[in-house]
Amino acid sequence: MIRVFLVEDMQVVRAGLVALLDGEFGIEVVGHAADAREALDIVGGADPDVALLDIDLPGMDGLALARELPRQLPTCRTVMLTAMDRAGYVQRALDAGASGYLLKTVSSKELAQAVRVVSLGGRVIEPLALAEEAGAKTPLTTREAEVLRLAASGADTRAIAADLFLGVGTVRNRLSAAVGKLRARTLVDAIRIAERHGWI
Repeated sequence: MIRVFLVEDMQVVRAGLVALLDGEFGIEVVGHAADAREALDIVGGADPDVALLDIDLPGMDGLALARELPRQLPTCRTVMLTAMDRAGYVQRALDAGASGYLLKTVSSKELAQAVRVVSLGGRVIEPLALAEEAGAKTPLTTREAEVLRLAASGADTRAIAADLFLGVGTVRNRLSAAVGKLRARTLVDAIRIAERHGWI
């Protein structure tokens, strides 16, 4: 029996996924949560083989959760189940340790098969075109993406510097480098470009 834990903030979607997966032969939903914090509080007791995570969660997002889960459950494998259809998100998910990336448009049979493949140590990315596009990696360094992500949230240079324990000049340099690498005219354009590709 493959033990699955589900993290999805939309209650109707979560309930539907639980019912769908519980109806599949050899799969049992052993727990579910509406956000990452709740998941981290209860997932250890559920001891799942596979965790299905939405990316767009309130508070800590699914990518951060995918990085955190192995610390509690080293043998649990993660699959991102999301509406984010950008190759940049695929790459970020793989970098976070995910073994699968599925769009919410997949069929119930495709979802169940992906869970089975991942539980056996495989990797699944659907649609395949996203996997191919993910080969075109972000031009941004991790640190440049980090400051750009904070800028996108509305933080100014001083707030970003304080949050990351950096000098204001360092933050400005990283933002400027990000703008240049993305061939953007302004910081706002750079944020828009990076978000469109799923790089932040």
